[in-house]
Amino acid sequence: MPDFDVAIIGAGAAGLSVAAISAGLGLKVALFERGEMGGDCLNFGCVPSKALLAAAHAAAEARRAARFGVKLPPPQIDWAGVRAHVAGAIAAIAPNDSVERFTGMGVTVVQAMARFTARDALEAAGRRFTFRRAVIAAGSAAIVPPIPGLSDVPFLTNETLFALPEKPGHLLVLGGGPIGLEMAQAHARLGCRVTVVEGAAIAGREDPECVAPLRAALEADGVTLREGAKVAAVEREGDGIALLLADGARIAGTHLLVAVGRAARVAGLGLEAADIAHSPRGIATDLALRSVSNRRVWAAGDIADPAGLGPRAFTHVCSQHAGIIARAMLFRLPAKLSYDALPRVTYTDPEIAQIGPTEAELRATGRVDLAITRWPLSENDRLVAEGRAEGLVKLVADGKGRLLGASLAGPGVGNMAGMFALMIGQRMKLSALAGAVLPYPTAQEAGKRAAGDFYAPRLLSAPVKRAVGLLKHLP
Repeated sequence: MPDFDVAIIGAGAAGLSVAAISAGLGLKVALFERGEMGGDCLNFGCVPSKALLAAAHAAAEARRAARFGVKLPPPQIDWAGVRAHVAGAIAAIAPNDSVERFTGMGVTVVQAMARFTARDALEAAGRRFTFRRAVIAAGSAAIVPPIPGLSDVPFLTNETLFALPEKPGHLLVLGGGPIGLEMAQAHARLGCRVTVVEGAAIAGREDPECVAPLRAALEADGVTLREGAKVAAVEREGDGIALLLADGARIAGTHLLVAVGRAARVAGLGLEAADIAHSPRGIATDLALRSVSNRRVWAAGDIADPAGLGPRAFTHVCSQHAGIIARAMLFRLPAKLSYDALPRVTYTDPEIAQIGPTEAELRATGRVDLAITRWPLSENDRLVAEGRAEGLVKLVADGKGRLLGASLAGPGVGNMAGMFALMIGQRMKLSALAGAVLPYPTAQEAGKRAAGDFYAPRLLSAPVKRAVGLLKHLP
């Protein structure tokens, strides 16, 4: 008999979810983690970054208080206090992901690196463990690009950024994606000089209409944006670092954050010994997240590369994957992964939220039946009252009004993402939102107004007006 029914590598969001479900169903579960319980999300990603952003938001609001007639002195940044807030957020959430909690569930937690030695066996902490089923949830790590000189200078990634004992004087950010932009704005608002160097356009995956208000906000916060800038080399500059650009420009700073993307942690797992097909993108699986080459093995989270869809490095995708695996692996029921309604949010200020595909992505598939409707947040009463009415809601539907994608930009628009994810996932039409009764005044009304605009041309058409003209004569 195998030692365990389910062996899980990685105690991040995906691994912990699968472990909790499996143990709750009475299975014998082993959970292997070589680092911190909670993985990147708790220790180096979602939690500390949002805690830092909260501190930065407080500083920004203090500076902008005069717009309400409230005069405050310029905020003084206590970097030790900021760090304490970030550490406190991690500490408050950590018990949910702790060894003690999962041991209490009946999970055997092994705090050591695990590697496959056979199709049904692992080795960790000098012991051999056999299993019926295994789930690889080892996550991803920051990509370090092969730029000449980069390996010779000290640089930061998301795993080391939050441990800085002192506030950076001039933070250079290599990469204009979500992590780079969030951390650039946070540090600028906390009193650092910040320069973002991006080889293409910042927030390149997002709808350009949504990026425009973010670009303006970053520049207003003092962030210097160098878009379309290729880094040719990196070298030391006194006690700091200098980036040498391909156009001959030289940018010097005190610290360098590398945020150009993430890669699956496939090295060191002994995947060849278990005949587990993989690539630098991650573990090759089908849409049920089962390995295409070893039917005992599933993959979840950042390390999963399902049926050509590619990896998705989001904590909420980890939860989605755990549900798929529970259905397919534990209950032996049909399960099929879909990212059609997947939301993602860049937690800058203003935020960018994308639910489902963008307009450009839909047009790239050859669709010609798209209807685009927009509503500017400058027409939203709640945001006007709060002095934050920048951004828009943009909806993309098919010719019959079924919502296919939503692109949002504005203060806190991530809070609207769930509404649109539900609509897309349930294949709902814009009429459902246009006819909904929403509380006034809220930012969500912008979504309702955008949905209503889809039907306005038909409602105000000449035939409808003629019909109403005839109906007015009825008693």
